[in-house]
Amino acid sequence: MARLTGNRPSEVWLYVLLVGLTAVLVGYFSVWLPGPSAGLRLIGFELGEWIKFLGVGSARDLFYLPPILLGLIMALLSAGWDNRSWKTWAFRGLAVLVSLLAFPAVAAITSEPQSEWLARLIGIALVVVVAVGVAFVPAGATSRRWVGWIILVLCLLGIILPLWQYFTVRPIVADILRRPIGVGLGLWLNSIGFFLVGLVVARQLFPGRENNPATVL
Repeated sequence: MARLTGNRPSEVWLYVLLVGLTAVLVGYFSVWLPGPSAGLRLIGFELGEWIKFLGVGSARDLFYLPPILLGLIMALLSAGWDNRSWKTWAFRGLAVLVSLLAFPAVAAITSEPQSEWLARLIGIALVVVVAVGVAFVPAGATSRRWVGWIILVLCLLGIILPLWQYFTVRPIVADILRRPIGVGLGLWLNSIGFFLVGLVVARQLFPGRENNPATVL
């Protein structure tokens, strides 16, 4: 997937795809919860760990979804690529590295119940399996189509689930801090990033009459 053909529209859509992937990653390291002080301005990377003290249960794992979903999408994008190229495997390796951002702390694994970290390990393991498994996906329009549908579903999950969990937690945080809490730039970047990736995929799944045979997927 994501092959360039020298066609200008295809290059534009490839850039949109890259911007979307980058926005999700940058968003995860940007502020999600804009608290009243520096210590309470939490990035996506920190938010899942911080809210476990608020009694929200295992649903906090949804804050660790972005890097896992991003890793899955990146791995799936490489379906049909040349398996003999080191660039293909470097990209798949990068997908796994991105998913490792959700890896629980060693102290958590050794001292906390499995419910606190097992789901994240399963998600990361799934990225590894997919990154290896896509090597066996045959090139062709049919394969690209079902892979595109999977990516589209992952993009929807990446938008909906973190937003849902954040707006579930926000009233609890606002009550504790006794002040209204907004929505940080990082959460919007996460949503925008997944939306852009989904937009590129949807363009391929539902081509218009003007759509050129050249493709970025």
